[in-house]
Amino acid sequence: MAGKPRSQRVSFDLLTLLGVTLSVGAIVVGNILEGGHINALMQLTAFLIVVGGTLGAVLVQTPLADFALALRRLRWTLFPPVFQRQALLDEVLGWSRTARREGLLALEKATKGVADNFVGKGLGLLVDGLEPDNIRAIMEVEIDSTQAREARAARVFEAMGGYSPTIGILGAVLGLIHVMQNLSDPSALGAGIAVAFVATIYGVGFANLFFLPIANKLKAIGAEQMRYQDMVVDGIVMIADGENPRAIQSKLEGYLQ
Repeated sequence: MAGKPRSQRVSFDLLTLLGVTLSVGAIVVGNILEGGHINALMQLTAFLIVVGGTLGAVLVQTPLADFALALRRLRWTLFPPVFQRQALLDEVLGWSRTARREGLLALEKATKGVADNFVGKGLGLLVDGLEPDNIRAIMEVEIDSTQAREARAARVFEAMGGYSPTIGILGAVLGLIHVMQNLSDPSALGAGIAVAFVATIYGVGFANLFFLPIANKLKAIGAEQMRYQDMVVDGIVMIADGENPRAIQSKLEGYLQ
């Protein structure tokens, strides 16, 4: 298989862009319909408090490697990897037919053309003649390791979603303290209080419109990746068991639903 690994090809996720545009647009338009001005929502101080405070809190609890991974995975929200299970099924069936005709050693040529490291590792174990149970045990360790890594990336954004509203409230309290210190100017109280509560909007908005949805998106992609890898393992183990291509197809087609 030439080009990028099958599980690393990406596609543009239009729904993510549409969702962000719809949610932010609804809030902005709703504010305008209520008689508010968009400038009232643009407060640099509140933004710095919420974003800076949230990032700082997350950095305290998160190892650098996990935080760096989360930043890399952020790209997946718009360009998620595509796991082509139908193409995998066709390829596994081809391997099974080759193995039945020429033996498992004939699959050694196939390992050289596989760009997906996970698939290549499974084929290598198959060619080496390992027992089916051993192949499954080794591959499942790889799956568990991958899932644990991707879960750590999702937890970074979950943590941001947890801290952000609280930091927003903290920003609002700081703004109200500033207002209380200027009670001698009643004409400025209304505007000052409004500005103070923008921090709360930022905190709740970032959490529920960005951080938590991103975490859930990464979890969904991780679940899809696990399903794809389970399909790889089942296919390779069935070849090692000497199952005929029709039986392999019948089982693996369940992954296509």
